[in-house]
Amino acid sequence: MMSGVEAQDAVMALFERVSSARSVVAFTGAGISTECGVPDFRSPGSPWMRNRPIPFDAFVASAEAQAEAWRRKFAMDDSFAGALPGRGHRALAHLVRRDRMSAVITQNIDGLHHASGIAPERIVELHGNGTYAACLGCGLRHELAPIRLAFEQTGRLPTCIACGGLVKSATISFGQAMPQDQVRRARSLAEACDLFLAIGSSLVVYPAATLPLLARRAGATLVIINREPTDFDDIADLVIRDDIGDVLEPLLRVE
Repeated sequence: MMSGVEAQDAVMALFERVSSARSVVAFTGAGISTECGVPDFRSPGSPWMRNRPIPFDAFVASAEAQAEAWRRKFAMDDSFAGALPGRGHRALAHLVRRDRMSAVITQNIDGLHHASGIAPERIVELHGNGTYAACLGCGLRHELAPIRLAFEQTGRLPTCIACGGLVKSATISFGQAMPQDQVRRARSLAEACDLFLAIGSSLVVYPAATLPLLARRAGATLVIINREPTDFDDIADLVIRDDIGDVLEPLLRVE
């Protein structure tokens, strides 16, 4: 963590960079949502450790794994039920509304960028979205409430109402192919912006972690905002190690 004076100077420098940038892109990880009550994956005692996501190959291989995956999914949903967008989400939504920020790329599956009011076409979700489910066959969206009701009352696993295919949470599980259209769009955004904000990400999960490097190589200013050091701090133009909500909240005043 920075001292009070260091943090104040860094926040002022961030404000000036955002105010003068032509095209800003944000890349967010779990750290932007922790103040909202959404746990990150790696912190000691994280509920994710007690409810580890089932790998994709195991999920598709057996009904038993599918049932356990849904049980863990609903347990995790309960752990942060009612979470609302935090100061960081609201600040980024403000920048998008002001056309200061072209898009938000996120590793998060909590849907809080959507809830903050950012239009879906301005959000790139690299790891999917945990607020609904989707058919693995035809891609049709399925809402979670009826799936949960049927599962908890009868143990019935969901199947697609359109094609009969297997339905799972619309997140990208370990071992599941990344959404290539989202990956391509994220790379294009990183290479086209002149200011890239990496926010609340440990920058260790690939290929997402390559985005700050792509932006930097394309000539963008790179700002990293994270409470802990990252492997990319040495190439960043500005590193802010402080509370993310405190750092981003002043951006609500950007015109």
